[in-house]
Amino acid sequence: MSVEGWKTILVLGGIRSGKSEFAESLVADAPVVRYIATAGEGDPEDTEWATRLAAHRARRPGSWTSEETAGEPRRLADVISSAEPNETLLVDDLGGWVTVLLDPDHQPADDLATVAELAEAIGSCAARVVLVSPEVGLSLVPTTPLGRAFTDALGAVNRAVADACDSVVLVVAGQPVPLKPAAVPPTAAAPSVAAAPATGTASVGSGSSPDDVEPTPEVQLPDVLTHTPPVAPNQEPGNPWAAPTMALPMVSTGLVIQPGMELPMPDEYAGPQAVDRLATLDVPGAGLGVLDRVVGFAAATQGTSTPQAWGSVRVLLLHGDHAGGASAGAVAGESARRAAQARAGRGALARLAAESGASLQVVDTPAAAPIEDGPALTVDQVESALRYGWRLAEQAADAGVQLLVLAACGAGTEAAAAAVLAATAGAEPPAVLGRVFTDAGAIDDAAWMIRCAAVRDALHRTRHSPRGAKDVLSELGGGDVAVATGVLLGATARRVPVLLDGPVGMAAGMVSRDLAGQARHWCLLADHGGHPAVRLAADVLGLNPLLDLRMDLGEGANALVALPLLRSVLALAAALPVHPSLVGDEALDEPATPETAPVDTAPDEDDDDVEPGPTTEPDRDAEPDFVEPEPAGPGPTSTEPDAQPASGWRAG
Repeated sequence: MSVEGWKTILVLGGIRSGKSEFAESLVADAPVVRYIATAGEGDPEDTEWATRLAAHRARRPGSWTSEETAGEPRRLADVISSAEPNETLLVDDLGGWVTVLLDPDHQPADDLATVAELAEAIGSCAARVVLVSPEVGLSLVPTTPLGRAFTDALGAVNRAVADACDSVVLVVAGQPVPLKPAAVPPTAAAPSVAAAPATGTASVGSGSSPDDVEPTPEVQLPDVLTHTPPVAPNQEPGNPWAAPTMALPMVSTGLVIQPGMELPMPDEYAGPQAVDRLATLDVPGAGLGVLDRVVGFAAATQGTSTPQAWGSVRVLLLHGDHAGGASAGAVAGESARRAAQARAGRGALARLAAESGASLQVVDTPAAAPIEDGPALTVDQVESALRYGWRLAEQAADAGVQLLVLAACGAGTEAAAAAVLAATAGAEPPAVLGRVFTDAGAIDDAAWMIRCAAVRDALHRTRHSPRGAKDVLSELGGGDVAVATGVLLGATARRVPVLLDGPVGMAAGMVSRDLAGQARHWCLLADHGGHPAVRLAADVLGLNPLLDLRMDLGEGANALVALPLLRSVLALAAALPVHPSLVGDEALDEPATPETAPVDTAPDEDDDDVEPGPTTEPDRDAEPDFVEPEPAGPGPTSTEPDAQPASGWRAG
């Protein structure tokens, strides 16, 4: 059984019921765990008790930290209330805590007040907390006053803690039985990206008309998908596309996304094996050329040396505007119009998605404030946007999506991406800001200078600010970059590759390095589009663009143009047979090699002196028809072909 959606959970059970093992399994994959031991050492001569304690210690991973509260039971509430959001606490157990609480050495004391403090600390704790406690209320009433005092006190503590916790589980004979589910299951609703104007209208200028824009009442996980082909969840056993998300810290509002997360890496052996296999296929010359990287990438992310073409593809179109100088030169309401077009199945992106059989999901992100004046987003908005993006990737993985295409449309996105690159890679804004074009196709140098000035002022304003991932998203990035970063992290956790295209996706890739360095290994860049910011970010992230088409159809559309080519390469690599020269003669039923080939038994007209027969051998002393001439000048000392081409490919 797995328990989801909890922040604080009480695990009850009898003696040897398996409650501690179950509690430890809930936090086994958490990156930061503090084990709170409440029981004292006991009588030194009690070897059985010492053995129990040793068994508990032996089960704890070496990465866990332990803390003792037996010396002062009231300190347990302080430890829980002071825990950080990125921590996970395991308290084992409350029976030992009550024993110490009732010890005469700690009396007189207000035990009821201490229990109330503990319940209040659990209810207000920012970290995840797992508490283990014995359930003694099902046994007989003890016959001794001390026994009755213990059971009464423990019963009161269990009731108070159960009321303060989100979930309660009773473990009976090793089987967990839920008593109190989480108030909000994790799949019930998406976390709201709050505190930002959440309408489909543009936040730049005032020239947009309400009739031209499809309003959106609030920013939430959209259910609108256009051009969605029938997709069955890809949940077959052993399918790497359906691998579950690793356990990560959770709070009541979702995941705790923090720097240094350990997310999965692609298969380090499958990629090189797939590329080596290409050299054996029945193709002429160098075969697929530079597109062999597509095969290696797909093999590593799918975990097999014979990867398949991506069948189910989803395009995530992130729509979010940036106010202030970042959007200089942008037509008011244009991005909202394009988002509404995509929802209706019109426009370049929607048509390309339909041609590719890909689903298209339009996602509204929080509008960003002018970065030259203050932070683009609040800290809470950044946290919510990251979790929101993660949930988008999770939703796609649960639907069997095998490839995500990250797209974006919004006023000022290029300037925001340039600001992120300047903060994370030390780039100069003019070097990474692309030219600004008017509707008529003319270059707008004045708008370009305003954007450069806005990014310059934002960098000057934040020159003393931290450069952590969340700080950069809050000060400079904005809602679209924050949601895109969450998508990359969530896709990495679910082993779903992402096809990037444009400055927003690349800026998200730069930010994700601080949160989880594994994310960039799940990204593929189809084309840089001639954009300077994309080129710089690709160089930093080690993503070599596959193509150089220099199209400018909008972020995400360029990737969809390349998608059929990438699919064709994968399908070809998976279907082509091995070259006949690399397969045994018997298996191919081909003529034997010259060394073992039988000599023609029919006599030639000119060879009257040769007796025909199957055992006739050529005259080895006869002069050959052709002799390789010696080179006249300097050159190689041998004209024999190499055993294997230097490139590693089979010669054509």
